[in-house]
Amino acid sequence: MHIRTSGIPEQTPPNHPWAGAGLSSAMTVVVTGARRRAVRDGDRHVDTAHLLHSLVEADPAVREVFDGGPQLARVLGYLVQRSIGYGLRWQGAQADSGGFPAVRAPAGEGWSPAAVAALDRAGRGALLRGELHADGLDLLAALVADPRSRAVEVLERAGVEAEWLGARAADREGGGIRRGDH
Repeated sequence: MHIRTSGIPEQTPPNHPWAGAGLSSAMTVVVTGARRRAVRDGDRHVDTAHLLHSLVEADPAVREVFDGGPQLARVLGYLVQRSIGYGLRWQGAQADSGGFPAVRAPAGEGWSPAAVAALDRAGRGALLRGELHADGLDLLAALVADPRSRAVEVLERAGVEAEWLGARAADREGGGIRRGDH
């Protein structure tokens, strides 16, 4: 008997410890997209800006938190600019803002400590709301909770006040994480 294969190569599982552990299936797509973006951009680590980029592209609820189309367009424009060349100054460096204790254990090979901490905060934010899995608004609030993260730098360069955005995300989520919670 001859077994036929589909001709589609087997996909290597994404290199992150969060699949199925604290993230919804939609958020797993965001995390996988961030990893794919980092690899494509030639970055050594997935950082908070990669997570923000993937999150904004994938989650309509996150896009609604922004103050209208022009603001969102500026953020996406900056993220695209970063991924096609501006981000070269960040390549080879690991994001660790120092704003929150960095996770130094090998929690996620190829993930910056700031990105790992944001994913952990998103999971805790979901639990505080009584949910088992973080969603996009949890992750957005977690990303902007660290004022020195690359995600916050991207937002501020695009003219978006991160603290305001985090408060809007938390309000829409019904509490969630606010700046300073950890």
